[in-house]
Amino acid sequence: MSDAASDAARPVRLVIITGLSGSGKSSIAKCFEDLDFYTVDNLPLPLLRDLLADPRSLVGERHSIAVVTDLRTPGFAAEFPRIVAEIDRELVRPTMLFLEASDEVLIRRFSETRRPHPLATNRSVAEGIEEERALMADLRAQADLVFDTSDSSIHESREFIYNEFAGRGAGPPAMIVSLVTFGFKHGIPRGSDLVLDVRFLPNPYFEENLRELTGRDDEVVAFLREQPDFGILLDKLEGLLDFLLPRYQTENRSYLSVAIGCTGGHHRSVAVGEALRSWLEDGEWPVRLIHRELDAQ
Repeated sequence: MSDAASDAARPVRLVIITGLSGSGKSSIAKCFEDLDFYTVDNLPLPLLRDLLADPRSLVGERHSIAVVTDLRTPGFAAEFPRIVAEIDRELVRPTMLFLEASDEVLIRRFSETRRPHPLATNRSVAEGIEEERALMADLRAQADLVFDTSDSSIHESREFIYNEFAGRGAGPPAMIVSLVTFGFKHGIPRGSDLVLDVRFLPNPYFEENLRELTGRDDEVVAFLREQPDFGILLDKLEGLLDFLLPRYQTENRSYLSVAIGCTGGHHRSVAVGEALRSWLEDGEWPVRLIHRELDAQ
């Protein structure tokens, strides 16, 4: 059997995320997105039935799907158990993850967000929680995994999901390092976590034979490498990132954006960005490099 035929015959891995309102289903869904699951939230029940009956007809060749569904969906309590019972186990390999939390924690979360409980529009949150627990009791009993988020930080919740669904002990997916080179005269890129200013290096722009080139060109790189501070800078930046990246990774960061700026964003920042990309690739960090000013031309 060819690899393509083997993939087509493999059941789709499906995680059904359900549970109590306020238990953190949306945050957990983002963890599955980080694990490259195709993730959908709160589909109407007819569409959910179609998705679970034949996932590949709707999401193509994706082999891992996470679906968030709960009492926000009209008719959920009566209809959803029937939809689950209809799943063809030869096409779909389902796991039901039920999220819950203590009444005290749920009440506090609704108070902090100032959002109404879906079953308590005209009464207390506590009464809505009590009714929801009763309505969801049978579904909780059918769940493959029950996770109480009462005392879990977002980091601990992410670790739980990674361990259960990425392979026990696998840990989080590798953090992506996004390098963005730019010119300060055009503004600092939005969303930058770290901003590095390399304008202290001699500017190749003032060398007539280098002005029209960029930091991608060998001549510009050679000019910069002749400057003592260039090598020192790279050593120190590599040391800084060598210290920081594992610590950001420990905090379950999905990505880190490092902006590297010079005056125009054509020479010095580009050369530094290219050098750091090579160093990161050698260290097996997932990395992407964007030259903002060059790519805009």
